[in-house]
Amino acid sequence: MNDSTPETENPAPAETPAGPVAFATIASLYRYPVKGLTPERLEVVELEAGRYFPGDRLYAIENGPSGFVPEAPAFQPKIKFLMLMRNERLAALDARFEDATHELVIRHEGAEVARGKLDTEAGRAAIEAFFQRYSRYELRGAPKVLPAPDNFRFVDTTEGYVSLINLASCRALGEIVGAPVDPLRFRGNLYLEGLEPWEEFDLVGHTIEVGNHVRLKVTQRIFRCAATNVDPATARRDMDLPGTLMRSFGHTDCGIFAEIEQGGLLAQGDEVRLRL
Repeated sequence: MNDSTPETENPAPAETPAGPVAFATIASLYRYPVKGLTPERLEVVELEAGRYFPGDRLYAIENGPSGFVPEAPAFQPKIKFLMLMRNERLAALDARFEDATHELVIRHEGAEVARGKLDTEAGRAAIEAFFQRYSRYELRGAPKVLPAPDNFRFVDTTEGYVSLINLASCRALGEIVGAPVDPLRFRGNLYLEGLEPWEEFDLVGHTIEVGNHVRLKVTQRIFRCAATNVDPATARRDMDLPGTLMRSFGHTDCGIFAEIEQGGLLAQGDEVRLRL
C-alpha cells in the first residue's frame, strides 16, 4: 500500500431502531364451540379485525325461554343458558365439535351419549333430547340449542371478544388456596407465559402485538363468577376462587379481555409485545 494514500474508513452501519421487546409467549390456545361445554385446544388460529375468537361460543343451550331473538341478537345473562356456574355436571361431558360438518358429539364416562349436526333441526333436536334427560333436575323449561348469528357470540360480556389468562396468576392463586388451580377453570382463549403474577392487569388500555401481525387492544379485566369453582377434570365444585380473590385482593378479577384491532395467524409459542 502507498503510505501517501489515505485509508478510507468503513462507515459504521446505521442503527436500526429497536422494536418492542417480547414480554410473554402464547403457551396454548383454546376455543369453546358450545357455551358451557368442553374446551378445544388449537395449534393455529386466524383472527379477523373487529370479530370474535374463531369458533368460540358459536352455540348455547337455552335453559327455558331466554328471550333471545336471532334476528336482533343481544347480550343475555349467562343464567339463561346451561352453564358451569350453576350446572357443574356439564364438566363431566366430553364434547367435540367438527367445523366442517357442524356436528357435535358428546361422550360421558367413555361412551357416546349424543350426536347431532347443529346446523340442522334434526341434529339440534337430538342434542336437546339428551340434555332434557341429563339436566332434567336443573331445567327451567325445555332446553334449546341456539346458533349464534353472524358476528355475534354467546359470551358472558358485551366486551368479550378475546380472553387472555396469565398462567403465573393461576399459579399464584394456587399458592393461596394451597392446591394447584387448573387454568382451564377460567375458560380463556389465549394462555400466556412469561408475565409476573397479576401483571396482565397493567395491560388494560394498551395495545399488544402477538406473533407477526396480530394487534389486540386490551379493554378490561375479567370479573369471575362461581363457574371457576368447578374442577374441569372432575366436575366437582371444590374451590371458592371468587371468594379467595376477594379476601386476598379486594376484587374477583382474573384475566383480561381484548378486541382484535388487526387480524392474522396465531400459534402456540408466538411472542407477545407491547405496542409502542
